[in-house]
Amino acid sequence: MTRRRVLLSATGAVAVVLFVLAVALGPVSVPPVDTLRVLTGASPSDPRWSVLIGTVRFPRAVTAALAGAALGVAGALVQTLFRNPLADPYVLGVSSGAGLGVALSLAAVGGSAGASFAEGLAGVGRLGAVGAAAVGAAAVLGLVLLLARWVRSVVTLLVVGVMVGAATTAVVSLVLAWSDPRIAQQFVVWGLGSVDGTSRADLAVLAPVVAAGLAVAALSVKPLNALLLGEAHARSVGVPVRRLRAAVVLAVALLGGGVTAFCGPIAFVGIAVPHLARLLVDTSDHRALLPVTALVGAAVVLACVVVGHPPGTEVVVPLNVVTSLVGAPVVIAVLLRSRRFAVALS
Repeated sequence: MTRRRVLLSATGAVAVVLFVLAVALGPVSVPPVDTLRVLTGASPSDPRWSVLIGTVRFPRAVTAALAGAALGVAGALVQTLFRNPLADPYVLGVSSGAGLGVALSLAAVGGSAGASFAEGLAGVGRLGAVGAAAVGAAAVLGLVLLLARWVRSVVTLLVVGVMVGAATTAVVSLVLAWSDPRIAQQFVVWGLGSVDGTSRADLAVLAPVVAAGLAVAALSVKPLNALLLGEAHARSVGVPVRRLRAAVVLAVALLGGGVTAFCGPIAFVGIAVPHLARLLVDTSDHRALLPVTALVGAAVVLACVVVGHPPGTEVVVPLNVVTSLVGAPVVIAVLLRSRRFAVALS
């Protein structure tokens, strides 16, 4: 218990430090003392720092922390549900489903008005966009879950998820082909992933959605631990497996769909972060794994934001570029260390 508390405190401290760095660093660096003054509600030496941090960097950092925590926990949930170490919302097509929901809502509202992508989201409403993304994410995850009944190989299931995601992406392309060209172009840019551009009003929608998803995940901890030994064992100890599946689908739809609606599909976070968390806690017990996963996810995305906004330059590296550079080596390491994949591919 003591080790778990120390680990939570350490990962939380790292996340806080990275949060401060994400607020302080950028094209224009804010002095550390002034950064802490603004964050604690005091007046900085230059009033411009209050405007810069309050309107741009603080919402961006909060969005990054929420997105990392949400995607990390969502990845841990689907890896347990499918018993697949390479499962995550992005790979299984959940992010594509969320993107389809957003595209359909924009085509119905934004596209008819010939507005920009941001104006289209405003026309749909942030809550409407999140709802459409959550429905799309739940539909795709439900389809993959249904197909999983006839698939026993984790490799085959992974391919099935990729194919469902590819088909969903194709449908998105068809929807955009019939939409306003400006929306289609900006949707492509949105697909690169970004935590920029969110406001405090946006956070008033995103934060409760993520909190609801995390709450559903927390309430499913004990059944998920039973599921680690297989569905037969879970049923034998009284776990309602169908209800658990529905709860996981709901949680992943809220977490993955909500983040995708605001930030676009973010790659590799959902697959890499749970493995990093398992290395730290050295257990698959979800009582310890999920809190650490949330903190590690927040820290990873905050670190990616710091790297993606190099100090002293106007260059902004797309978020998916940075997350791919971080996540790809983790996935390769998982493949090399997994005996299950070695047997399946032999």
